[in-house]
Amino acid sequence: MERRAGDLNRLATITMTDTEPTPTDEVASNGTDEKRAVVLLSGGMDSATAAYEARDRGYEIYGLHTSYGQRTEDRELECARRLADEVDAADFLRIETGHLAAIGASSLTDDDMDVADADMDSDEIPSSYVPFRNANLLAMAVSYAEANDCDAVFIGAHSEDFSGYPDCRPEFFEAFENVVEVGTKPETEISIEAPFVEHSKTDIARRGEELEVPYEHTWSCYRENEPACGTCDACAYRLQAFQRIGVRDPIEYAERPSYVEGDERAEAE
Repeated sequence: MERRAGDLNRLATITMTDTEPTPTDEVASNGTDEKRAVVLLSGGMDSATAAYEARDRGYEIYGLHTSYGQRTEDRELECARRLADEVDAADFLRIETGHLAAIGASSLTDDDMDVADADMDSDEIPSSYVPFRNANLLAMAVSYAEANDCDAVFIGAHSEDFSGYPDCRPEFFEAFENVVEVGTKPETEISIEAPFVEHSKTDIARRGEELEVPYEHTWSCYRENEPACGTCDACAYRLQAFQRIGVRDPIEYAERPSYVEGDERAEAE
């Protein structure tokens, strides 16, 4: 477990163009006017945007990164550390855990399973689904939050996630918040914030541009540490989001296919 300090409510749905930060003069659960939030910092564009969203709402950031045996864990950690620096996080905690890889059943952690090419029309749960991963990550985040008198835990899940990943659904986060309420100290008040859960990856990219998120310091590819493959699910949705808003994704790709067509292509151009 690696830790670095210093330099470096309720389930929230937002309108991307009209997001208003929570007033900073309200009393936080730690008894001061300083609001604190744990942000699950995977190193990807969704979690990066969630971190900037939390900061925009007036929270001091406590970044939590988990290495669980995923193929691109080294690059993800590098990006998570950089993002923690960029948002001037009060603390950055890395937790290494091998149990999700030991459990297996996901192409992200099992070398015997191939990461499939993107199939953006499929309604099936993809092979990249890590069984009940978000429950594991949120449990660690809530422990970290309670230990540091934080008021919220932010996660970057979005609507295109929960079509394939059951632990990204709004109902899941609502249920987990109930678990937090029952399973923490009576005086503890920690909300689970999924600000993009009713929004698309394109909405996230647009909001990130507004917040000036440094997407060049993020990583989404499921397959490679560098360059990104451009053809896995994560790369496809990321590239499509940038293409839809007419902004070039700043990271390097082995392939950079177009994932927009017709009217979408004309609008992007």
